[in-house]
Amino acid sequence: MGQGSCATAPPAPYRAGGGRSPRHTMGVLTAALCLACALALGCAHPLTQRKPEAAGGGHPHGAEPPSNDTDLAQLCTDESSFDAVTLSENGTMLFFRGAEVWESSRGGGQLHVRPLATSWPELGGPVDAALRLYRQQHPQEHQSLYLFQGEQVWAYAGGQLRPGFPRRVEDEFPGVPGGVDAAVECHPEECGGETILFFKGDTVYSFDLALGVTKSRTWLELGPCDAALRWLERYYCLRGTHFQRFDPLTGKVPPGYPRDLRDYFIPCPERGHGTGNTSWGDTGDRCSGTPFQALLSDDTGRIYAFRGGLSFRLDSWQDGHHAWPLGQTWPGLEGEVDAAFAWDGRTYLIQGSQVSIFLSEQGHRRVQGYPRALQEELGVPSPDAAFTCPGSAHLYLITGNHVRLVDLMQMPRQAGEPVLLPHDHVDGAMCTKDGVFLFHGPSYHQYPSVAQLLGAQQPAPAQSIATHFFHCPQ
Repeated sequence: MGQGSCATAPPAPYRAGGGRSPRHTMGVLTAALCLACALALGCAHPLTQRKPEAAGGGHPHGAEPPSNDTDLAQLCTDESSFDAVTLSENGTMLFFRGAEVWESSRGGGQLHVRPLATSWPELGGPVDAALRLYRQQHPQEHQSLYLFQGEQVWAYAGGQLRPGFPRRVEDEFPGVPGGVDAAVECHPEECGGETILFFKGDTVYSFDLALGVTKSRTWLELGPCDAALRWLERYYCLRGTHFQRFDPLTGKVPPGYPRDLRDYFIPCPERGHGTGNTSWGDTGDRCSGTPFQALLSDDTGRIYAFRGGLSFRLDSWQDGHHAWPLGQTWPGLEGEVDAAFAWDGRTYLIQGSQVSIFLSEQGHRRVQGYPRALQEELGVPSPDAAFTCPGSAHLYLITGNHVRLVDLMQMPRQAGEPVLLPHDHVDGAMCTKDGVFLFHGPSYHQYPSVAQLLGAQQPAPAQSIATHFFHCPQ
């Protein structure tokens, strides 16, 4: 069935109760039809589908073990390097050191330690490097966990050793020597093809998975790596307790590095970028039910949630739902985001009476001359929430229980007349191919289209943000 077709008619607008006058109802419906003529979304279905968890990715032998504060405190004071770091098949982060592996919890707020032999009994010793393979056209290999040990490589899928492994590194990756220091998968959108980067001393070996060809180079600016990691389209080289972000094509390192792992990737007590991981409290816990101040679905399909100076990625469950300080994704941005939307390859982040614009496809680089006054940019004061729908230049700004339309193609921009909503207040809003989502407190309300939102006389059923977007237990 095509994306634009529907097997059954869409749900009828929510009209039970309300008590609005016929004249008011006709006015709202007329406005709804005018607003929706250029933008009508098809049948709605759940935004996020929870995929079955691999038997051996994440915690392969049952529920997460309890966190040990003593072990974590020791890890946070240890200046030793990690042997390898990668993401599991389920999006949790794995830190390998000696005969143990540390694994992040689903929300990234805790680390749990266990012996390597518990999950990978075949290894019989520490690993040199690890990666989660990206090979979308080869499902038998895609998302497999590769562990390197001396001259051999081990591949696991669903927690089970794949047939034919272990193999010699040079047999699996011709031209790549054994005994590598680090390895990281490189996705086509960032490297132009499905590639793996291997690090050994000062040499970087780039292996093209499609061609089976290896090219070597030296990245003097980056230097050697003890471990390497790809997380949320960015690449990191770890050395000791510090890390650098680097360009996977050139090895160039942006300003501001190196940084300390314990301020970003490890939830160490009394540490953390800005306010510190421990002081994030419920704000940094995706399952806490604390309201989100803004949500955003950008032109590339990435979905972000903003809360208290932190952001979460919602669309990439295999990278884990971790909190991250705003400035890490949007350089130079501090404070809290009140509303957000995307249009024409740009992300608009509203803070109070100002708006900053970032280019979505260029590492979220801020457009020169911003932030600017919101009134000057959009012709409106600060809203409670904002959203645009895919492929549309119509911006919807929500304040209190009203929504106003701004045509982003029109200059100067002006907001239309307010239209009443079936909600007294919302914290955030976004629109995707699955419909319009309004967020309030720990819940969200989904409408199949803008027209059905504007025609509704009572809110759509409330659903749990934590359960449906973050896969938290009910």
